[in-house]
Amino acid sequence: MTFSSIQVFHSSRPPNAFLRATATSSSSSSNAQTFVASFGVSSRIWGSVGGNSCRLKCGTRFRTMAMVKDGGERTEDHPLIDDSMDTFNNSQIKDLPAKMRERDFAGTPYVPVFVMLPLGVINMDCELVDPEGLVDQLRILKSINVDGVMIDCWWGIVESHSPQVYNWSGYRRLFQIVRDLNLKLQVVMSFHECGGNVGDDVHIPLPGWVTEIGLSNPDIYFTDREGRRNAECLSWGIDKVRVLKGRTAVEVYFDYMRSYRVEFDDFFEDGIISEIEVGLGPCGELRYPSYPAKHGWRYPGIGEFQCYDKYLMKSLTEAAEVRGHSIWARGPDNAGSYNSTPHETGFFRDGGEYDSYYGRFFLNWYSQTLVDHADRVLALANLAFEGTYIAAKLSGIHWWYKTASHAAELTAGFYNPANRDGYAPIAAMLKKHEAALNFTCVELRTLDQHEDFPEALADPEGLVWQVLNSAWDVCIPVASENALPCHDREGYNKILENAKPLNDPDGRHLSAFTYLRLSPALMETHNFAEFGRFVKRMHGEEVSDLQVDPEKTHAEGMDDQVAP
Repeated sequence: MTFSSIQVFHSSRPPNAFLRATATSSSSSSNAQTFVASFGVSSRIWGSVGGNSCRLKCGTRFRTMAMVKDGGERTEDHPLIDDSMDTFNNSQIKDLPAKMRERDFAGTPYVPVFVMLPLGVINMDCELVDPEGLVDQLRILKSINVDGVMIDCWWGIVESHSPQVYNWSGYRRLFQIVRDLNLKLQVVMSFHECGGNVGDDVHIPLPGWVTEIGLSNPDIYFTDREGRRNAECLSWGIDKVRVLKGRTAVEVYFDYMRSYRVEFDDFFEDGIISEIEVGLGPCGELRYPSYPAKHGWRYPGIGEFQCYDKYLMKSLTEAAEVRGHSIWARGPDNAGSYNSTPHETGFFRDGGEYDSYYGRFFLNWYSQTLVDHADRVLALANLAFEGTYIAAKLSGIHWWYKTASHAAELTAGFYNPANRDGYAPIAAMLKKHEAALNFTCVELRTLDQHEDFPEALADPEGLVWQVLNSAWDVCIPVASENALPCHDREGYNKILENAKPLNDPDGRHLSAFTYLRLSPALMETHNFAEFGRFVKRMHGEEVSDLQVDPEKTHAEGMDDQVAP
């Protein structure tokens, strides 16, 4: 999956309008002991952990990740960002295309910026790799007022050898370094395999004792129509089935999260850990593994449904019987293959079977299974991390978005055809658990996709607009990250535009942004200078080299300011 560097594009059209499904979320009033017992988990109730919250305009109490910097705090100077930054910015402005015009974000809300740490910062023995080099890099990030870092806590490292035997040693040393530098932590509970996806430069499999179970029972993994297994993560069909040495999948996830909470209690109490992002599928994202490169998928293929393990097929059979149509206990037989296009298939083509009685039944079941999985895991995450903010990540599947069926989204579990808002049910579920939504691809521009892959009928801008508004409509915090490496001003400007929408009457904005990721390329002088400029604008600070249109500066200046 490749994309060219992002080019300049200013669209004069408003974002796409969508039919909105009315989503009503309900608060769970069940007793925690009864709830946990329904999953077979110990019903002990632990003391709460202190946490601050703020009241959004909708009246629901939620956290805000917009942090206020101490007025007297000074950050350490570093040779990489002193005179070279100003020199680079002053010279770069002369080279900018005349048609590029930038908004002035000075005085806009403070959006915290985090940076993902390298995938291999902790090795398979749970040891911190090159701590001295990491300290130097974190000091450089601190010097431009980056708020914190994001780190994956890999299930395949921590619980690698035996069930419920956890080794957190390398993470503790890492967290101590972050605390000493007065940075914050976003921590990901990574219950998936690392390796084989775009940007993966290390391989971290699932725990060895889990893969041993998979050798004798491969149905614990997601499976496609041809019977190919995907060991990247566990099938949601075993969420409540005791096939993991006497435990269900959700019990395994809960035990892991609770062990983490106990191990790092001091970091929670000190407020160093600002958020826990809970992995819910491949790449830590809430989706089916519908487009695996290991099975030959290439962009912009529509992908394949992943429901053919025996546990999910049993669930589908039960749903069909309840519906009164046992013949529907099957996956679509005309949905093409990984690299098909929608119009090549009987299921996804315009007027295809996706919109038939059977198609609607199947897609409802398939997407509801996704929502139910997140519902279970996030409920237990709230018990494990009581008082700490949790989040879930959604992938930005923007290709084939301008077709009626939205085929690539359907195979990934997002029931989002042109006549239905498939993200509203997910937002309502997140609202129920007071969880934030983290969404990707905010740096991508629709025109770039049309130029590079016109056949994909992609619309990342339309997708971002839809997903962000589905979340904001139910008043949950929305954070974001870039989908691909970004070092250019055009990409950063697009992120800023999405982070702080122009003329939003409610002043809505992202709660945080996480940059993908710390790397030698980011640390190159020109790239780092551009990133430092971006951080200042995300924080609502003034930059000296703003490229503006003199004729519009006065007219747009007032509109660009969003009230804090």
